[in-house]
This record gives sequence, C-alpha cells and structure tokens, in this order.
Amino acid sequence: MIVGTAGHIDHGKTTLTRALTGVDTDRLKEEKARGISIELGYAYTPLGDDVLGVIDVPGHEKFIRTMAAGVTGIDAALLVIAADDGIMPQTLEHLAILRLLGVKRGAVAVTKIDRVDADRLEQLEAEIHALLAPTDFAGAHIFRTNATAEGDVGVKALLHHLAQMAATLPANDERRLFRLGVDRVFTLAGQGTIVTGTALAGSVRVGDTLQLAPGGQQVRVRSIHAQNRAAEVGRAGQRLALNLSGAAKEDIARGTWVVAPALGECSERIDVELTLTPDCGLTLKPWSPVHVHLGAAHHTANVVMLEGDVLAPGHTSRVQLVLDAPVHAVPGDRFVIRNAQATATIGGGMVLDPFGPARKRRSAARMAWLDALAAYVAHCDIGALLARGPLGLRMSTLVRLSQLPALQISAPAGTLEVALQGGDKLLIATAEVQALQTRILAALAEFHVRAPDDAGPELWRLKRIVAPDMEDRLWSRLIETLLASGEIKQRGRSLHLPTHSVELSAEEQALAAPLMASLLAGGFDPPWVRDLTREHAMPEAEVRRLLLKLAKTGELNQVVPDLFYHPQRLDELAQLVATLDEVQASSFRDATGLGRKRAIQILEFFDRVGYTRRVGNVHLIRPNAVWSYSV
Repeated sequence: MIVGTAGHIDHGKTTLTRALTGVDTDRLKEEKARGISIELGYAYTPLGDDVLGVIDVPGHEKFIRTMAAGVTGIDAALLVIAADDGIMPQTLEHLAILRLLGVKRGAVAVTKIDRVDADRLEQLEAEIHALLAPTDFAGAHIFRTNATAEGDVGVKALLHHLAQMAATLPANDERRLFRLGVDRVFTLAGQGTIVTGTALAGSVRVGDTLQLAPGGQQVRVRSIHAQNRAAEVGRAGQRLALNLSGAAKEDIARGTWVVAPALGECSERIDVELTLTPDCGLTLKPWSPVHVHLGAAHHTANVVMLEGDVLAPGHTSRVQLVLDAPVHAVPGDRFVIRNAQATATIGGGMVLDPFGPARKRRSAARMAWLDALAAYVAHCDIGALLARGPLGLRMSTLVRLSQLPALQISAPAGTLEVALQGGDKLLIATAEVQALQTRILAALAEFHVRAPDDAGPELWRLKRIVAPDMEDRLWSRLIETLLASGEIKQRGRSLHLPTHSVELSAEEQALAAPLMASLLAGGFDPPWVRDLTREHAMPEAEVRRLLLKLAKTGELNQVVPDLFYHPQRLDELAQLVATLDEVQASSFRDATGLGRKRAIQILEFFDRVGYTRRVGNVHLIRPNAVWSYSV
C-alpha cells in the first residue's frame, strides 16, 4: 500500500514518517539545514506480507506542485495536523487537492500532542470531524501521536490501522497496459538512468520495452526495485524504481510517463470535466490561463469552454485544456488546476478525451462522444464507445483509451471489423453502418437533384461529400455492400441510384460509338477533340458536346479540357501507379512512355479525384484507397 502525507508546513509529517518507518525522508542538505521538506521523500517498512510505502510531501505553499506530484497514485492519505497550530491554510489546500484527485481513503494524525492539554485535543478533534464531514474522509480515524517519543502508543495504533487498511484494498487491475508517472530521475554509477514513480496500471518485467511519453524514445528495463526491494516484476499500485537503458537522465523529467508503447501517443489538447472549488474566488472565461498538475507533470494551459460561456466557483463543466506541450493521459485520470499566478488551488477534475479536437469542439456529436467516454470511465463498456463512434474506431484507439491489450478488447456482437493497413483494424457498430449507408443514399439523391444531367459522382468525390474523414477501406466496404444489394449502381466510375439515368439518344449513341473506339484505341495517349474532329469529319462543337455528355454519364473521364480518357485506360494507369516505388512525374513518364506534361496532367487528375495526394514532388496513393472501375 502507498500512503501519501498531507498537511501544513512544520506539522511533523517527516518526523511522523520516520516514526512509522524508521527512515528519514529529508535527504537534501537544504532540507536538513532549514528543517522543512522541499522534495518528495520516500520511506518503506514491512507490513505483514506486504510493504508499506510512505510518500512524504512538502507542506510549504511554494511546493504545492511537488505535493500534487506525490499524491498521484497513492492508495490512501495521511492528513497530518499539529495539535498546537490546528487546521492551517495548507491543511485546507492539501485536503482540497486530495479530494480533487479522487483520493477517498485516509486517516488523520494529530501530532505534537505533548504541547497541548486534553481540552485542546478534544476541541481540535471536533474541528477535524467538522472539516471532514462533507468529504469522503468523513468518519476517518483520528490518532493522537507524539512521534518524537520512543514507542509512542499513537504511532503504533496508526501503523496497525494502516495495516488493516492495506488488507482491505481492492486488487489492482494488472490486465491493463503499463503506466508509471515519473516523479524522480537520477543516475547511479555503473547502472545508468533510474526513474521512480507509482505504477498506475499493468505490470512490467525485466527486459520489457517501454516508451517515454512525451518524448517517444523506447527504453528497455534493465532492473526493477518494487517497494524498495529488488524484483523481476513490478505491479500496479507499487512504488517502483526502474533502471532504464536507451535514454539519458536529460531525456526524462518529473512528469514524464514510462508506458507500454501502445500508450505512447500524446496531445496538447485534452477534453476534461472540470470543477471549481466553491471558495476559489475566480470565474473562468474562454482562454483563461491556469496551471495544470496532471500526474507528476506541471503545465500551463488555456481553458476553452465546451459548455456555456463561463465556469463559476462551485460549478462543474466540460472544458478543453489547451496545454503548452503535449501530455500523456487516459480517460479517468485526475488533475488539479491552480490560478494563473500559481498561488492557489482553484479546482480539478477528470480527463475524458486525451485527444481533444481543434475544431467542432462543441458539436452535438462531440458532446455525445464525451458522454460515452464518461460512461466508459464509470462502467468500462466498450460498446458505449462504439455506439458513439459514427465513423468507427480503430483498435489502436480503443487500446489507447481503455489501456487494454487488443486481445482483451471484446466488441459487442454484430460489430463490423475492417482490416486496415499496418495491422490495425476498424470496429464500427451495426447501427452506425446502417446510418452511414442511409447518408450515402441521401447524398446521391441530393446530387441527382442538383445535377440531373450528370450520371453521378465518382467513388472518392462521393466520399468527400458524405464523410471525408472516414477510413478509405470502410468507405470501399460500404460501397461494395450497396452495389451488391443493388441499392446503388455504377456506370464507368460514376455511382448513381437505380432510379437515375442519363442516357444518350439512339442518334447520339451512333455518333459517340466511333469516338469511344478511337479513345480506347489511343491507349495512354488518346486523341484530343480537334484530332477526333478531323478523324471523323464531325464539327468540333458537336464532338465536344458528345464527349462532355459521355463524361457526365460516367463513360469517359475528362483529364484536362478537350482531353478525354476511356475509363479502361485510366484503370490501367491507376494500376500502374500502384506498382511504382515512388510516383513522381519522371518515373510515371518513363513507365507510361508519355511526355512529362501529359504525365503531370494524369497525376494531377488522380490527385483531384482522390486516388492520390501530392506531398512535395511525390504522389502517394491515399491510405486504403482502391481504384474502382466497372464496364
């Protein structure tokens, strides 16, 4: 069990820790000279079959950042109040931080009882009961201690109580992927980089590969100390010291996370549920600056409202925190905020989405997604997330949000799974598949009303109309399903509803047939409109009119004005693009035997219809895109 102390400066937290464990946690010369704690201190003592770890935090208001870092991941709090001073400002602030960070178990130690009489102790205990009554610590046991006295009865009773508390702790979930928030980093001669922190989830073994977040460096675990003992395995809920290879001390700071590689992605925007304390004396407005303490990390951030226009004291709302640097977080993580001057704790809350968007933050779809994340935090229901993912969710995203390995994520029956490149897959609920199919049919109907003389949009143009952010392979799967069921039809590369048609008259078809034959025979270099005019002895305007109408019916494609390609030849060119290692104008020119100008025109056409995209001088096939053509 990990216990964190809390309380005002000079109320005897370090002395009490020493009495409980026999360890002096003030290790810095400045701490010993000034008689106050500046950095986090760690102490351990046997506790039956387990080990009790005590994190001794500074009480001075200047070191609130350090205190918040120490509280992250503790199992219980030990609120320390000196009998002579009583409840003081940092007592209140530390208690507020404990509540905001979701710490619900704890005990109270009244120290320095030798300095006051019995009446004062009775009065103070009454004040403590009143202070804790509206909190989760209501009814917490209060122990009267004199930690400087050898064999103090109160200290023994407190240690016995902590042992009983440890025996009733729920088991930590080791199914989840490993996460440890670094609160200290140093080097040891002959061993290298050492990080310490509390493991919040999962387990780690010697030899495992982990990742720094942020930072991205992959590191290997050379050795482990768990609860101050050498171990082969470190588990959730334990204080761990990890000896890492692959990163220098300078690469890691307090607030860095050491996580399983699947959890390594970070973001500068997190959507959260934020509560302001009733007595904070501050109303947050859009873009208000705050200090954020998340895990052991400290950042500055600006607040963006997701609900309403302001957030008043004592109220709760969803907001987005736009941070000064990328951070690692998962749904359910707790955090604390302080005012812009970092002089007072004003609130805190819970992370909902660790990857907040920069746009459409207040849309109905976003609010529904945040509802689903809140439900997931409460009930761990993957189905609730899939039900609110209108374009589906990647398995890697579900892993990142749930912290569960992919093999342990069970999707509800009927969930559609679509394989993606790179070994990932997309999961989408049946109801969302049906909703997307309905949107496709509605978009086609609207297109036909708007352009009755057009056969219909081609595959990727329709995707941009319906859902440009959809995974390409899901889009192809949906279209294949609708084509197979006959709910949509394809002519050339144009998609249309079965009830819609753009037909040439019999006379036009007779005139167009030889033009089509010439374009097909022209291969990769078909004749221009003027060439067809001479070849078939037809007026240029009539040739142009017929070809444009054929393009609208989907039987031809216009690459540039007056240059039309038969779709069969474009299909061959698209397949050729897929075979090239790097698609540039020069390599495509050489592969097709065309001139440079024509090669550029065709590549720009592929960019325009969504088959490829240009990055610098290279044209890349869009992820999961497939060229679709039917006779």
